[in-house]
Amino acid sequence: MSNERRHFPDSRARRLAPGLALSVLLPLPNAWAQTTPPPATLQPVTVTAGALSDEELPPPYAGGQVAEGARLGLMGNQSVMDTPFNVTSYTSELIQNQQARTLADVMANDPSVRFTTSSGHAYENFRIRGFDVNQNDVAINGMFGLAPMGRTPLEFVERVEVLKGPNALFSGMAPSGAVGGTVNLVPKRAGDTPNATYGVNWQSDGQLGTTIDAGRRFGAGNEWGARVNGSFSDGATTLDGQSRKREFFSAGLDYRSSALTASIDAYHSQESFSGGTPAMFWFGGSVVPDAPDPRINQFSTGYGNIQSNAVVGRAEYRFNDHVSAFAGVGKRDSHQSGLINGTHARQIDANGNFTGSMVGQRAYTDATSAEAGLRSRFKTGSIGHELVLQASLLDTEDGSATGTPSTFKSNIYDPITPIMPSVPDSAPKTAKNKLSSLALVDTMSFFDEKLLVTAGLRNQRVKTTNFDKTGKTTSRYDEDAVTPAVAVVIKPWGPDVSLYANYVQGLSKGDSVTDTTASNYGQVFAPYKTEQKELGVKWNAGTFTNTLALFQIDKPMLVTEGPTASPTYADGGEKRVRGVEWNTFGELAPGLRVLGGVTYTQGTQVKTSFGRYDGNTAVGAPRWQANTGLEWDTPWVPGLTLSGRVQATSSQYADAANKLRIPGWGQLDLGARYATQINGRDVVLRLNVNNVFDKHYYAGSFSDTTPIATLGPARTVTASASISF
Repeated sequence: MSNERRHFPDSRARRLAPGLALSVLLPLPNAWAQTTPPPATLQPVTVTAGALSDEELPPPYAGGQVAEGARLGLMGNQSVMDTPFNVTSYTSELIQNQQARTLADVMANDPSVRFTTSSGHAYENFRIRGFDVNQNDVAINGMFGLAPMGRTPLEFVERVEVLKGPNALFSGMAPSGAVGGTVNLVPKRAGDTPNATYGVNWQSDGQLGTTIDAGRRFGAGNEWGARVNGSFSDGATTLDGQSRKREFFSAGLDYRSSALTASIDAYHSQESFSGGTPAMFWFGGSVVPDAPDPRINQFSTGYGNIQSNAVVGRAEYRFNDHVSAFAGVGKRDSHQSGLINGTHARQIDANGNFTGSMVGQRAYTDATSAEAGLRSRFKTGSIGHELVLQASLLDTEDGSATGTPSTFKSNIYDPITPIMPSVPDSAPKTAKNKLSSLALVDTMSFFDEKLLVTAGLRNQRVKTTNFDKTGKTTSRYDEDAVTPAVAVVIKPWGPDVSLYANYVQGLSKGDSVTDTTASNYGQVFAPYKTEQKELGVKWNAGTFTNTLALFQIDKPMLVTEGPTASPTYADGGEKRVRGVEWNTFGELAPGLRVLGGVTYTQGTQVKTSFGRYDGNTAVGAPRWQANTGLEWDTPWVPGLTLSGRVQATSSQYADAANKLRIPGWGQLDLGARYATQINGRDVVLRLNVNNVFDKHYYAGSFSDTTPIATLGPARTVTASASISF
């Protein structure tokens, strides 16, 4: 296979040949690359307007770290240059070369993303464009509720796609709202060339693991494909005294023909830990004490387990060049037990003294997700249309129970050994949620596709019922809302420059009043509508691309009114984030790759309780965030690549009163890999060191309403060796 990367063709005027699969392989220098067999005979290319099918991925862009396009919800796979949003699709090549184990490792490349849980926590939650995006807002092939809970593994993932901003129109309402953006995972598929890669890995301070990735196609025309991935790791981590065990297995089957593409994916994911869990830091005074060493174990007797199992099926049938139908359905069950949530060192004073609380928890979430739709491509005069009608459903049932907590006094620099209480034997049902929607979207093309206009509406219905531990209904609501979107792409100077603008509304589930002293305790509010306005430009320079976006997002928030002794809660608050994003990716010169960017934001508390903090800077909204990564194929040693990445964040406030400021921080990551052949087999050795200088810092904030800070990672060394057969 050639090492040449494709560079943003006019993708709306081209379509991959029916039955042509795309696979991402590690590029090898010509001096030692294995001789490739003659290319197979392909079916003729069909030239039609429109998106690729769900199974036809946009190819990697120059440098191989990101792809030329991504899935835009119900619109399917679209070129970056045709997409009126800021979207980045990280490839499996990047995942492999950075030795990324979980979703957080990939998201660390994005300047608009920071984390709201401490490094290594049982759950990985994010903040995108200044708004929280929880791990249950991650989708698989555009459907929510199916991704593994907790720390999302990546062994089965071909692409990690990050779409910035609220986008209820294109993907439906995410379970937790996902105002700042959504993350979509694309599973691996078997390529036309059989592959089998075995790997071993080590991570400080004693994590040993092994991986297997194998796939091949069957049938006279390679119409059937199978891809399996597995991993197992166990051992000590950088958190003193903690041991973590992880097991994962997935299988993906697919079928493709000129008319039908179909797939089914199944996975089992389980991660357990003992001997402690990372903490978050809740400040109790007006002073932020120095960040402790992240190796210090505040909850050294904690343990826990998270397990997820899922199966997902999808199909798309092309009736002709103008009409196609698609559908998907999936089920996931997940179970959690132990010290999973609430790992907070509370009321920390200037000397680091705090009050801790540990509680045993048991919980489950069962989810069913489905979608179905029709896609039609036609013309009215000289105007091209891509019209999509889609219905979606996400049905979840949650259960949880907490035991009797144990409290203790400790110090963040010299903690005691606390007592871990027992875990409840069962978890009663606590909530049922049903998110159903119907959307209609039309993308119109004018002037030989130099002007693209997308407009649509989604009617979203939200049904929620909450229960107490006896099964009695405590609250319920059934509300619906219509969220519109309109977006424009203009290419005034050809396909290499795109000017775009969008106005889009998102939807978040309404808050519940949990304050028992409130006059309206138990009230559940209607879904929140959020708004985004965005302008941007994208420039494809041939082998590297730059994007620049200006955006504003407004989100309603819960505030209190009336007397403080018995307040009344209302949804009249507002948080606003304005920002500028610059992203770049690609190949600056042969063998020199770049990935990163800079984000500048102004987060503002527009409307707060009693107007107390109106105009203050929003919690967890630093002015500056920057990530810049470089890879260099050294000319003097064929197969040797050196890499480096800098992450930097300016100071930010941890409280609404703007009295607790978290200092800015920076982190340097370095890496090297060597690709060669041994006995005719491709072998790759990789070494990565994150946080090279072992900086101790607060990385960000956990909540908009409480002054809780997260902690950055300890210096971590990861090494691996892989061999392909």
